Amino acid sequence: MHPRRVITTAAGLALVAWLAACGDPGQSGTEAPDPAATGQGCAPVAGEQLVVLEDDQNLQTADNIVPAINADAASPELIAALDAVSAALDTPKLIGLNKAVGIDRQSSATAAEEFAAAEDLTAGIESGGSGSIVVGAANFPESETLGELYRIALEAAGFQAQVQTIGNRELYEPALERGEVQVVPEYVGTLTTFLNAQVNGGDAESPASSDVQATMTALAELGEQVGLVFGEPSAAANQNAFAVTQAFADEYQVSTLTELGEVCAGAATVLGGPPECPQRPFCQPGLEDTYGLTVGQFSSLDAGGPLTKEALRTGEISVGLVFSADGELAQE
Repeated sequence: MHPRRVITTAAGLALVAWLAACGDPGQSGTEAPDPAATGQGCAPVAGEQLVVLEDDQNLQTADNIVPAINADAASPELIAALDAVSAALDTPKLIGLNKAVGIDRQSSATAAEEFAAAEDLTAGIESGGSGSIVVGAANFPESETLGELYRIALEAAGFQAQVQTIGNRELYEPALERGEVQVVPEYVGTLTTFLNAQVNGGDAESPASSDVQATMTALAELGEQVGLVFGEPSAAANQNAFAVTQAFADEYQVSTLTELGEVCAGAATVLGGPPECPQRPFCQPGLEDTYGLTVGQFSSLDAGGPLTKEALRTGEISVGLVFSADGELAQE
């Protein structure tokens, strides 16, 4: 499970807030069929392999990985080293890293070292940096693994680097502003939404969108006001996504959410996700408004966690909310 986002934005907030909204873990239930879903729909198809359907009309907000840096520590050598990590990552590679830690049970440090060796991560990094750098990480494996990759790159650039796991964003972001940590792996849309609320108030509309560069521009402007700068965003992203089994995708010939809406709107389709999904604009209402997907039933499960993934595999739901870089999405 990925403890960063809530579904109210694709970037979301920390999982603490997400879980507070979700109720007790393990609560589940299937609502009565929706009388508005008059088409045939697509019944669930059990299968082990899960696949994410492409969000081809950009329902979700961009949540690409980006290094967040205390402005006082942002030397050219440091930024260049962190950008080398961004350049080496894409979403399939991030899924592989999450699988190595979450499923294969490697430590974050080991997974990062093996990735760095396989990708020749440090080959193009020029030495010239000096001094001690503390890389802050949130308290979930993906953030810790990204922090270890930053450490490896920074050491190659001549810095003395260490990773310090801190906790949620409400704890590590102020530490980053104060310079108690100098670098944190972040998520473009999530941090934009967080800083926007901090700078402009909780009721201010977030400038985060599905456009990575536009969101980065907004993030840079917000960062200036709190003493943060940013490296280049990676192609790797971890955001809300909708998955089906490979068997379902094969049977109904769907690979995008547009195709899902065209083929599967109707009474037989069962959507699974967290209890808030029917009210959240990036979940069921977004699927309806953006993709025309009406469903026959909604099954109240969890936020991209084991309940949703098991319900997909056992054929209890047709489509479910997951996180796009979940290690269980690794292709065999």
